[in-house]
Amino acid sequence: MTAPAPSAALPAPLRPVDRDLLLWLLRLPTAGPLETGPGAPPPRLREAQTGYLDAAAEIGFRAVRHAPAGAADLDRPGVPAPVRAAARAVPGFLDHQPSLVLQLGPDLPAARTVMFNVHLDTVAGRHPVAFDGDRFHGRGAVDAKGPAVALLAGVRAARALRPALGRDIGVLIQAVAGEEGGAMGVFGTRPLVERGHVGRLNVFCEPTGMRFLPRSTAAMTARIVVEGEDAVDDHPAAGHNATVLLGFLAQHLGRALDRPSAEGAVCVAGLRTGTLHNRVYGRGSLLLNLSYGSAEAGRRLERDVPAALDDGLAAFAEVFAGTTLFARTAADARAVTRLEWLKRGLPVLDDRDPWGHALLRDAAGIEPWPCGEPAFTCDAIWMSGVPGTCTVVLGPGDLAANNAHADGEFVRADELAEFAGAVARLLVAFTDDTNGRP
Repeated sequence: MTAPAPSAALPAPLRPVDRDLLLWLLRLPTAGPLETGPGAPPPRLREAQTGYLDAAAEIGFRAVRHAPAGAADLDRPGVPAPVRAAARAVPGFLDHQPSLVLQLGPDLPAARTVMFNVHLDTVAGRHPVAFDGDRFHGRGAVDAKGPAVALLAGVRAARALRPALGRDIGVLIQAVAGEEGGAMGVFGTRPLVERGHVGRLNVFCEPTGMRFLPRSTAAMTARIVVEGEDAVDDHPAAGHNATVLLGFLAQHLGRALDRPSAEGAVCVAGLRTGTLHNRVYGRGSLLLNLSYGSAEAGRRLERDVPAALDDGLAAFAEVFAGTTLFARTAADARAVTRLEWLKRGLPVLDDRDPWGHALLRDAAGIEPWPCGEPAFTCDAIWMSGVPGTCTVVLGPGDLAANNAHADGEFVRADELAEFAGAVARLLVAFTDDTNGRP
């Protein structure tokens, strides 16, 4: 593996026009209906993607696709139940969430192409947009509008170093919708990958602290539903107390499904019954989000959840059988409780391509993600099993430290410049390796 020219290691700082583009993107609300809920204004994703296309066109990119997924893309295995429900309930659900594919250079085989995937949808929550000379603030600053703009700066720098880029070597950018909100890329990234918009090297732009991550977990969502009878507060023993039952099960499942972080994360959340103090709620639900790093771990979790629920119901019946308030709930616990899977069966990414890892590490000078540090979930899962490809996750900042899904999301200008420089080095290294060093 030959090292890139020293000039390729120089940073590619954002220009004033890049800063303006990022601030404009941050001001556009692009959270989809899975995040904002029914009745919210539609996301302005198409507008954001069109502006991004205009900026990319100055480098030489052209749009080869700018369209939403089709209804058939949602009628497939692996599509989360909330996505199907939202598509039925929200007018224009797909039409308001298109994805954009940009191409630099002529039609070239995947072996001569690098693909970058970046999502322009965000989680919900509007925050003041600003640039103070050091940090960009706003929803999407680090996840992932900031990386999207820095990506263009990196491609621009690489083209100046290697004229073959865009002539003999192609670059694809997938600027997708449907990454956030639990959509898992089923109407954004997945259809684009299946249509062949991929390269020999594929980079998913997510915050990784500038370390390339060759793994991506997937997640499944289970819902524990209680459907019993309500009761008034004067006769609480007459009904089924879903609050006490689900609260007990939440603790039991939390203990039963506890496992080392390397095997995946278990999130016990979303316990819902009611809001009043003077009523026994007989109906409610509890959500479990379960990430896994391998197909076997996913299958094991699918077996463990119903077994743990069965044990929890038995324990509840035993503990509360002799009580005054909850005897009926204990007796009927199994009859009024069921398990639903809202999401399961998704693939995981575990890329072990030695060529691509050596290119990133040795030629482009990008450090690998530590082996013992847990991965996270993103759209890169849809590159699992695609032959002849290397896929990694790479981006500036850190999901937690940069408040990616929280108040005060930000990214530093030097973090974006570092990412742009890494993109430039990566493209130079790929061009030299594929085309022969000039």
